[in-house]
Amino acid sequence: MSSNNNSNETSSFFSFIERNKTYATPGLYDLNLEDATWVLTSSFIIFTMQTGFGMLESGCVSVKNTVNIMMKNIIDVVLGGFTYWLFGYGLSFGRSQYTNPFVAVGDFLIDPAPDDPLMGQIFCAFLFQLSFSTTATTIVSGAMAERCNFKAYCIFSFFNTIVYCLPAGWVWGEHGFLNKMGVVDIAGSGPVHLVGGSSAFASAFMLGPRLGRYNNGPDPLPLGNPVNACMGLFVLWWGWLAFNSGSTYGVSGRKWGYAARSAVMTMMSSFGGGMFSVFYSLFRNDGKLDILDLINGVLGSLVSVTAGCYLYNGWDAIAIGFIGSILACFTMPLFDKMKVDDPVGASSVHGICGLWGVIAVGFFANDPIGLDTTHGRKGLFKGGGSYLLGVQTLCVVSLMVWALGTTLFLLWIINKFVPIRMSSNEELLGADLVEHKIHHNQIGISRALSALLPGNDDLEEFTHVPQVGHNPGHISILNEMRLATKKLHEWKQFIDTRSTAARKSIERRNSQWSATVREIARRRSTKTEHHDGNLTHIATISDGKLKPNEEMNNNNTNNYAWID
Repeated sequence: MSSNNNSNETSSFFSFIERNKTYATPGLYDLNLEDATWVLTSSFIIFTMQTGFGMLESGCVSVKNTVNIMMKNIIDVVLGGFTYWLFGYGLSFGRSQYTNPFVAVGDFLIDPAPDDPLMGQIFCAFLFQLSFSTTATTIVSGAMAERCNFKAYCIFSFFNTIVYCLPAGWVWGEHGFLNKMGVVDIAGSGPVHLVGGSSAFASAFMLGPRLGRYNNGPDPLPLGNPVNACMGLFVLWWGWLAFNSGSTYGVSGRKWGYAARSAVMTMMSSFGGGMFSVFYSLFRNDGKLDILDLINGVLGSLVSVTAGCYLYNGWDAIAIGFIGSILACFTMPLFDKMKVDDPVGASSVHGICGLWGVIAVGFFANDPIGLDTTHGRKGLFKGGGSYLLGVQTLCVVSLMVWALGTTLFLLWIINKFVPIRMSSNEELLGADLVEHKIHHNQIGISRALSALLPGNDDLEEFTHVPQVGHNPGHISILNEMRLATKKLHEWKQFIDTRSTAARKSIERRNSQWSATVREIARRRSTKTEHHDGNLTHIATISDGKLKPNEEMNNNNTNNYAWID
């Protein structure tokens, strides 16, 4: 009897791990077929934003760290996505008796059975929320670029889900205390961007600036690949349309109209932000347009409109984007003056603009007809009073404090076991070489190796890493051919030298012989022999050679007196 009671108690204690089938969150699982199709399609498009973040971040850092940036984005999806499935989704939207206003419990390792009537809805919801979670995680990678230990980053990415999933539950979960108070954030200016940007600021602050970053002042460093950065902006722009439009969470009823409105307001906001960043950059740079100003101005406007994307009118969206761009462009140099080194400006674009995006709802939000998004409330500028503005402000404070505190604590713990920062030598050589054995050419890595090798035997292994884009097998064959050609050329030169010397020796001997012959002929030319009253020459000279007289030969004259 006692054992049965213990068994029941144990079963009851662990029952929170399983999903309670008698309860479903209406806003999360209330999906029909067309709604599910819209949510799934939006999830797929949002996932492509990982490509945009990777291209943008790799374009902003030095070439010797570009592969490392892309690897970190992959890790964010692999490890961050895995932990979101393990426990992140359950901590945000879990359904059990242990769920409370601060943390949800249940639906861990979520995997509904095929006979579950909510199977499709659960998978749709999970995939949609997963795409948001990985986006929030990858925001941090750019702020930690060029000096973060890759192994430490992998650990951070694994646990960074904790930083995101609880605030997401506060704002979007039916149990969340902010949700119950009436906080409005349609697509994540707060849980995604404010949390991600605050986490990026904490990470950059804790890591410290890159070596030599502020030796020549706070001005931005040259971009590693400006074209990549611009392409990254376009991919993010595309993904943002799904990010915001998909957050209507369907197209049934009045939702499809607000999905279209959301897309248009998103574009309108980017127009406002883009216009300001163009004028600002031209003014600041004496008529020259800085790429990073324009990119971050547009992104800042997109972040700003996200929280209330379909709650705004056209001019509201333009104004919100315009102000967001101002905040992004002005706070980036401010952080640099504070020597918080954020290579991609994530702290400004996502953190500061995310803050503004949440607050903006309290000023500009309309009450959407047919939807219960704002619970009948309006923003301050729309005659709705100050309540909405107040709860939006509380949301900002809650999310910022949580993200800053948990990120600093998490990195502090990780640093106790694995150094979160690369060594000085590794940073100078670049993460691509020391972490991934990718050797870029013509960017100073060989020069750095030459300078650092004396006294650092542990760097010897990097001297044998082949340069990127090269085929070592082809290079070895070409080197052998080059060596054989060199040897052949040396032999040819040797033979030519010997042949020239031999020819000159023969010519010299012939010249000496000819001179001797001419001298002999001269000395003997006066010697004559009287025969039958005629003067007969003993010898004649022909072609430079001394020849006996032919007549004497015919007469068989055995007179050799002409020979000395």
